[in-house]
Amino acid sequence: MKEYSFTEKKDTRSGFGAGMAELGKSNPKVVALCADLVASLKLDAFIKDNPERFVQCGIAEANMIGVSAGMAIAGYIPYATTFANFGSGRVYDQIRQSVAYSGSNVKICVSHAGLTLGEDGATHQILEDIAMMRAMPGMTVINPCDYNQTKAATIAIAEYEGPVYLRFGRPVVPVFTAPDQKFEIGKAWMVNEGKDVSIFATGHLVWEAIQAGEILAKEGIDAEIINIHTIKPLDEEAILNSVKKTGCAVTAEEHQLNGGLGDAVCQLLSRNHIAPIEMIGVDNSFGESGTPAQLMEKYGLNAQSIVDKVRIAIKRKELISSK
Repeated sequence: MKEYSFTEKKDTRSGFGAGMAELGKSNPKVVALCADLVASLKLDAFIKDNPERFVQCGIAEANMIGVSAGMAIAGYIPYATTFANFGSGRVYDQIRQSVAYSGSNVKICVSHAGLTLGEDGATHQILEDIAMMRAMPGMTVINPCDYNQTKAATIAIAEYEGPVYLRFGRPVVPVFTAPDQKFEIGKAWMVNEGKDVSIFATGHLVWEAIQAGEILAKEGIDAEIINIHTIKPLDEEAILNSVKKTGCAVTAEEHQLNGGLGDAVCQLLSRNHIAPIEMIGVDNSFGESGTPAQLMEKYGLNAQSIVDKVRIAIKRKELISSK
């Protein structure tokens, strides 16, 4: 088991802010739009250096999407920013009609996604956004795992032509990926090679998967851990190669089981390589108020839950091979 450590914790939204600050210096076509949430989206540095490339749209997310689509037509690269709940569910129609349908070069960048929004509760804890954006024709969906990867993704999507949904979070989490990494859209990151089970994790669950891998290693289980930061387009080759080697899989995400990473992997395997698969995610329920740690524990979005699912997946694999 490859060892990973961290010396600090940072919120992924600050990684987005750092990426925007760098883009402000390197790409004059990048403009930022916000729905009255500048501090929450960490846009202060970008705005300070580039006040003429910022549009405060106020609490009017649907209008912000329309303005972004217009700016894309004019040749700019608009980054439309708000909370994930407002940047997906509230403006689904505007994204579909004004962005996805026309293939507009709009980057929808959303913070405070998932249960780890915490005390704000179920009304703000969007757990269906990946499903909505995955279903949108032509939409790229990215869910990075830590500060450094979020910064790298923020910079990388400016070079990609087409609509993007970039999802990140509020809580501080371990920073364990390289600060100088190259982010490749649609290319999974091999965290740890293994032979007994494939663990496909995204977002905050990648670190939990690493911890699960350490627990499993002590039990003699060699887990292959892969960070699926791009949920659409899915790195089908990486997933299939891994499962063909290990014979079973577990997915882990801070999202509803319906429509998220687990569903995407299941669809892929059902068409190409049938194998036992278990999924970690929120099971057909809304969230509630609580600290991020309390909620991750209650809803089973943690290392121990991944370990438990791995044991089940391996038993299913062994049962099949014994027949």
